[in-house]
Amino acid sequence: MNGLALARAHADDLAYVMQTERIPAYAQLVGQWTEERHLAAMADGRHAYFIARRGDAPVGFAILRDWASPEHATLLKRIVVGEAGRGDGAALLRAVMDAVFGQTAVHRLWLGVYPENVRARRAYASAGFVEEGVMRGSAFFHGAYRDEVMMSVLRPDWSRLRGATGDQR
Repeated sequence: MNGLALARAHADDLAYVMQTERIPAYAQLVGQWTEERHLAAMADGRHAYFIARRGDAPVGFAILRDWASPEHATLLKRIVVGEAGRGDGAALLRAVMDAVFGQTAVHRLWLGVYPENVRARRAYASAGFVEEGVMRGSAFFHGAYRDEVMMSVLRPDWSRLRGATGDQR
């Protein structure tokens, strides 16, 4: 996984999560929750937080909603790396997909991404996500309604992609 190790995050990881989601380059692309909201999400049983580390240093995080849901559909709510352009995002995304499909009975992993976030859309597509359409005005972000492109990967897609690459993570 590009030298990264993925583990479930804990409350003591929140300082890193909050610092990373507030990187100025992400201001128009990534949500920013308060510590209280993060703690509530961590405790609600619906969310799963993951931290990617290289050695002892965190390099990124992901938040999933409806982890192991009875509907077998999980939302990739947020995925962020500390330094873009090093390959950590792609490795983190693959590891998160492996965790979702390897540890749960989820059939569908989905996300919403802003249409102008072309870099993220390309990364998701490279990992096997398929664009399904635009959800008009689905996100209320910084005081305005914004569209999101819905993308998903299904368990059979993930299995096929994983088998095609010979990946045995």
